[in-house]
Amino acid sequence: MKPLFHLNKYLLKYKNHLLLGIVFVTISVIFRVFQARFVGDSFDTIETLLSNASTELELSNLKTALLKYGLMIIGAAILQGAFMFLMRQSIIVMSRHIEYDLKNEVFDQYQKLSLAFYKRNNTGDLMNRISEDVGRVRMYIGPAIMYTINVAILTTIIIGMMVNESLELTLLVLIPLPVLAYAVYRVSDLINKRSTVVQEQLSVLSTFTQETFSGIRVLKAYTKRAIWNDNYAKESLKYHDKNKALYTINALFFPLMIFLIGISVLLVIFVGGKLVIAGEITTGVIAEFIIYVNMLTWPIASI
Repeated sequence: MKPLFHLNKYLLKYKNHLLLGIVFVTISVIFRVFQARFVGDSFDTIETLLSNASTELELSNLKTALLKYGLMIIGAAILQGAFMFLMRQSIIVMSRHIEYDLKNEVFDQYQKLSLAFYKRNNTGDLMNRISEDVGRVRMYIGPAIMYTINVAILTTIIIGMMVNESLELTLLVLIPLPVLAYAVYRVSDLINKRSTVVQEQLSVLSTFTQETFSGIRVLKAYTKRAIWNDNYAKESLKYHDKNKALYTINALFFPLMIFLIGISVLLVIFVGGKLVIAGEITTGVIAEFIIYVNMLTWPIASI
């Protein structure tokens, strides 16, 4: 992580974007959690009204309650989306500014380096550093920071609300999630290693292409086009195979998450159903918990 400290000067330069982003993330998460609470409250309200709905007036109250909660859920979703847009406009825009500054800094450094440096390093590799690699750094500064803030706030609020509703059910629901975190960590470790190999092969391919275009007159003069085509095809095939190996591991990611989250949902329904029968919680709490479990999927995977 030490080389990333170099980027702190840019985060300080654009601190207003970052601070605004944190505020927008927090508000967006609050409205997201409100949706689950409104769903739970609507279940409980409708269940109560249905048990007493014997007159036309009470049926009318049921329709009013349905409409009210429906509008509240839609309203919360719209506000969540609006603040999510503002969040991206602040943090992602910040990352684009930093990407621009960093590319200029790298280019300026390239011009200061000696001729001996350029003899030791391939042009294609250096091009990859200032384009593809700086783009990866932007992903850390933008989406990675944005999702880290989102994960921290969302996880804290959701677990707090779950404990407030039912400590027993919360503990049972969270049992599969550490397994999910470990499994995703192992898969991510493989993804990182294979992604590095892909990046290295992309540098090789970029260097090969750059050298080919630079020496195109020599290649044509000595009629080496067929040999060079074969060489390029071999390097492209290597890039293809390394990418294939990367996406084979990527393909494990979502099924694994869905399976482990499914176990948590089953626990909510089974244990929560028993608690409802015992009169310890309401059906609305079960509805809330199912939504909370699905909300926690990405945060736990990210952790």
